Amino acid sequence: MASLTDKHRADYTEGSIISSILKMGLPSMFGFLSQNIYSLVDTYWVSRLPQGEVGVAAVTFFATILWFFFSVNQLVGPGSVAIISRRYGERDYHNAEKAIKETLLLKLIFGVVFGIIGYFFIDKMLLLMGAEGPALTEGIAYGQVMFIGMAIMFATYSIYTAMRGVANPQMAMYLMIGSNILNMVLDPIIMFGYFGFPALGIKGAAVASVASYTITFGVGLFLFYSDCTNVRLHLKAKERISVQSMWKIVRIGVPAWAGDMSFSGARLIITPLIAAFGTKVVAAYGVGNQVTHFGIMVLVGIGLGLSSLIGHNLGSQKFKRARKTADQAIMLGVGFMTAFGIFAFVFARDIMLVFFDDQDTLRYGVLMLRIFAVSFPFLGLYMMVAEIHVGVGLNSPAMVVNIIHSWLFEVVPIIFFTQILSFDQNAIWWTLTGAGIISSLGFYIYYRRGRWLTVKV
Repeated sequence: MASLTDKHRADYTEGSIISSILKMGLPSMFGFLSQNIYSLVDTYWVSRLPQGEVGVAAVTFFATILWFFFSVNQLVGPGSVAIISRRYGERDYHNAEKAIKETLLLKLIFGVVFGIIGYFFIDKMLLLMGAEGPALTEGIAYGQVMFIGMAIMFATYSIYTAMRGVANPQMAMYLMIGSNILNMVLDPIIMFGYFGFPALGIKGAAVASVASYTITFGVGLFLFYSDCTNVRLHLKAKERISVQSMWKIVRIGVPAWAGDMSFSGARLIITPLIAAFGTKVVAAYGVGNQVTHFGIMVLVGIGLGLSSLIGHNLGSQKFKRARKTADQAIMLGVGFMTAFGIFAFVFARDIMLVFFDDQDTLRYGVLMLRIFAVSFPFLGLYMMVAEIHVGVGLNSPAMVVNIIHSWLFEVVPIIFFTQILSFDQNAIWWTLTGAGIISSLGFYIYYRRGRWLTVKV
């Protein structure tokens, strides 16, 4: 297929494999790293509001709900990664452009629909999660603003995905870092009312997030339409958007959505069980999740670059290189998470001291984080294997693993240990850790069979 322009386009299917992984993965990693730094900063500012731990607990309750709603994102995300990167690898730039437009349109539609649902039912969902009193009130204020911006949030992530899919990972990185810096700057200004702004408290954190996503989405569209990316978008393109090809994107993502729904749905069951142990435990759990997500976001960043790279290699019919790329990426992910796990275990108390002064909350958080750290290397294994399958559009294996992991290995044992045997919250942490180890090893055994190398999209 002839190119859209005469400019040189990046090709990471040649040369050093580890260099290609790093060139595609590191920009995504730094972008997502900045996002997690923002999340930690956001949690820090929330913990400094007069509500303190109640505010952190409110955000933690809502984060679980948001995770559930973001599973809808999986209806479009995995299919877009597979198709955009594969078309780019095939040098079919017109259809890569088409896939980008269709992805953005689908994300906006889904975001509007589910944002409306979330806005009107946020109070009932928070009650089901176990939120009550001030935590419920604060969670509603925060959540309603976030749901108003859900469509833009969905679409902004697809801007990043599209840039990685057409071998512009550095551009996606700069855009993500810029967005998160803007968010971190706006947070205290709007939350505490600096420079003449009204002090909106916890609601201000959500307003800052929505404002940052909106500006970022606008800048991303400008870059795509102004010929700054390897594939340019046009108001009138050669290949037109079609319902059939949009359905193909969704169809590829259905298994990933089902798996993510299963995982996030299990968290809707587990979080109230955690809440039964008190607000302090929930607050500690929220910070522990943020620290864990710090490592996850690094993996997601590398993995998203990896999934696009796998698509490029398979689109170019370079199957041996795709396999070597996948193997080396797995070693990279496991190595990073092993180092991160050691760090989290050793400095667990120092990390928790940044957020809490209360000794009980500190004690809960330190032990929980150290238990979680045991599973970090296996989490690195799982994330890399999952992203490899996303890159080829094979999402049913991850769906099966997620369902078994979430319900058989997590929910059932946690209910048994806490509701029947009356164990404390530490039984929950150990169950989550053990489930992660078993699921990761099982998924890796499946990966070694190599079915992912034969998938066509």
